[in-house]
Amino acid sequence: MLYFKGCTAREKQTTIADATEKLLALAGVDYHTLDEKMCCGSFLLRCGFENEARKQIKKNSEILKNEKIITSCAGCYKTLKSDYKNLDVVHISQLLNQLISQNKLHFKKTDLNVTYHDPCHLARHMGVYDEPRYVIEKVANLVEMENNCENTLCCGAGGGVKSAYPELAGKMAEQRLTQALQTDCDVLISTCPFCKLNLENDDLEVLDLCEFLIKYGGLE
Repeated sequence: MLYFKGCTAREKQTTIADATEKLLALAGVDYHTLDEKMCCGSFLLRCGFENEARKQIKKNSEILKNEKIITSCAGCYKTLKSDYKNLDVVHISQLLNQLISQNKLHFKKTDLNVTYHDPCHLARHMGVYDEPRYVIEKVANLVEMENNCENTLCCGAGGGVKSAYPELAGKMAEQRLTQALQTDCDVLISTCPFCKLNLENDDLEVLDLCEFLIKYGGLE
């Protein structure tokens, strides 16, 4: 299996990549990573650079075509799964749920109350709602925000918004954080490095799912 880190987890949110690799190792997953830095092209596609994106996809496809790919980024998952052709791709939340069901990972339940932010690319675009929740509930009590699953609110980071319109991205993050705080949760969890990056704040701990499992899962 190939762990495709993605640009954000590789460059800006390296603790997500580190936590993901620790979990894969603990579960005995035989995986490798790419020696070269590779972008899936999601940012190019979402920002309208279609020609550049297609060149990137063509180049990447030759490298990735025979791999079973794991992603920890919702954007990478959506792009590799739906914008490329015939790639075998699984999001880390899906794989973790599978590994738990196969008794390859064991967690201890805590009294923590947590809420989960559905990333747009994973939830509304790809219909992946259940697996992250199944995994979370092995460790903590899940309390839902007002908007969840297919009705999730965008964190404000995707589609180039954070780069082009940082004030708008900030306001969107504040709106989502308000919903999270209304649940009286201890931790806000997401499954996308972009979301974690934009939702980080001084009032509430924000963690990627893999970081959460490493920190609070009492791994056995």
